[in-house]
Formats: sequence, C-alpha cells, structure tokens
Amino acid sequence: MSAPGFWNDSEQARATVEETRQLKRWTEPHSDLSSRTKEALELCQLVAEDPDPELEEGLVVEANKLMKELEILELQNMLQGPDDSRSALLTIHPGAGGTESQDWAEMLMRMYTRWAEQQNYEVKVLDLLPGEEAGIKSVSVEINGEYAYGYLKAEKGVHRLVRISPFDAQSRRHTSFASIFVYPVVDDTVEIDLREEDIEMEVFRASGAGGQHVNKTSSAVRLRHVPTGITVSCQQERSQFKNRATAMKMLKAALYQQAIEEREKARAEVEASKTDISWGNQIRSYIFQPYTMVNDHRTEMKVTDVRAVMDGDIGAFIEAYLKKFGGRAA
Repeated sequence: MSAPGFWNDSEQARATVEETRQLKRWTEPHSDLSSRTKEALELCQLVAEDPDPELEEGLVVEANKLMKELEILELQNMLQGPDDSRSALLTIHPGAGGTESQDWAEMLMRMYTRWAEQQNYEVKVLDLLPGEEAGIKSVSVEINGEYAYGYLKAEKGVHRLVRISPFDAQSRRHTSFASIFVYPVVDDTVEIDLREEDIEMEVFRASGAGGQHVNKTSSAVRLRHVPTGITVSCQQERSQFKNRATAMKMLKAALYQQAIEEREKARAEVEASKTDISWGNQIRSYIFQPYTMVNDHRTEMKVTDVRAVMDGDIGAFIEAYLKKFGGRAA
C-alpha cells in the first residue's frame, strides 16, 4: 500500500485494502493464540519442575481464556462467505393470530436485542410498527458488528411459540408464529443496480413515541422498488432526509440479499435440508407449556432453559447450525 502509484486507481486500492483487512482478521488472532499457547506451555514446564500455587492458578485462568478464544476462532472459521463478516439487518413479522403473534414478535425482538448486546454489537431500530393492543406488527433492526450477519443468518425462518396465552381469559394454550429475515448490510463497495426512476417514495406521519414533531410532520419515509415490489420504511429519525437515507440502505440490503438467493436457487432446490419460510416449516419451536423446551428442528439442538434463551442465550443454536451446515444457508 506504500508503493508508488498505489492510490492512483481508487477502486483497485480500496479492494486491496479490504482484502488485506479480511486476511488480518484471520492471521492476527491466530498468531496471538499461537504465541500465547507457546508461552503457556513454557509456563507448564516451569510449574512441573518447580510447583507454585500462584503460577498454577494463573495458568488455569489463561488456559480457560485460550480455550474460549479458540472456540470463537473455530466458529468464525466457518464464516468465510463473502458477506459473513458484515453487519446484519434483521426484520421480524408476526404470522396470523393478531395480538398473540404480535406479542411473540416483540418477544423475539427482545431476544435478539439481548443477544446482540451480549456480543457487544450496536443495535439500532430502523422501523417499528406497534401492535394495536400489544406487541409489534413489524420491526427492522440493524445490528452492527463483525460477523453479525454470519451468525444471524442461522436465524432466518419461521419461529413457533407454544404457551398459555396471557391474552386468553380462559387460559388456553395457543400456538403463535413469527418470521425472521436477515440481510447483510451493504456498503458503498458493493454495487447495486438501483435507479431512482425505479423507486416510488411515500412520506407519512410516524406512529408511536417520538414527540410532537414526529407525530405532526410527515417525516417517515416508505420506498418501493417497482421492478421487484420490495418495500421498506423508516420512521425513527425526525428528519425526512435521514429517514430516506436509512430506507435506501435497507432497500439496497434487501436487493443484495435477493440477488444472493437467486444465485443460490439452483443449489438450494436440490438440498434436502432446504425448507420454505411458511406454515408447518418452522425452524425452531419454543415450548412454554406443558413443559419447557426450545427445539431447533434443523440441528435437533434442544435446550430446556427457555428463560435463558429468551434472554438472548441463543449461542448454542447458532453454533450447532454452523457446525452442521458449515456456514451455508440451510
């Protein structure tokens, strides 16, 4: 990069910088683990020759850290797709069932928000349409951080809830569904064929909290891509300009994901594990009653601590998915 004329071709230079950054993402953690493992082995030898309780305690702590970091690196090694290292755009839509499904959609939003916070990812709600009685009718959340998309693509599909309904006066058991869609957040380095003449824009008043300004001015923006029919909206900012910019970002992500799915369609059709996002094809069931169990139907991973899962502890499901499918879309 310090070579003369390197920056003369800005596009080529940017591609080289990105490739270098991707390579460092793998080589630097590997080199660090290798160096620390070597030091730990040397310390083991010293402790074996001259036992020291304090050194032994420090060695155990370091060994546990190394094991944990190695597990993370092994998981990331499965995320070598061109978009796996990107941030993620996650959308949640309740299925049929009114308030029941809308409440379930909000519970899932909280679950993914808590998971993201545990990973030290930044969470930004781009668009949220509240339910009439409870829950949400839809939400789009941007989760910013390395490998957010690589991990969260494991969550794409229909999620089923079975519980005693808090909205049923007779306390009957209800089944609710919600669909999760995950897109990689694309930046300016990814070229998307998006022409202004193909975009229809509508402005409207934002709903929900936000103060007098938000509720009385048409600052919310809805964009529709005419050729594909893809529609996105954003109402979280007070500025119509900012909402439009965010909606454009969401639209680019959706179009990019569509292009990926079209390229992989032929392969996906012959994979026995491929299922459509539709009724009866849920990827995971969350059973609150008559027993507690979260069961991922693709990997057969089962967890009995439903409360922990709903509090964001979904790492076991993501890990099982990556180990079974090697980072490929299931």
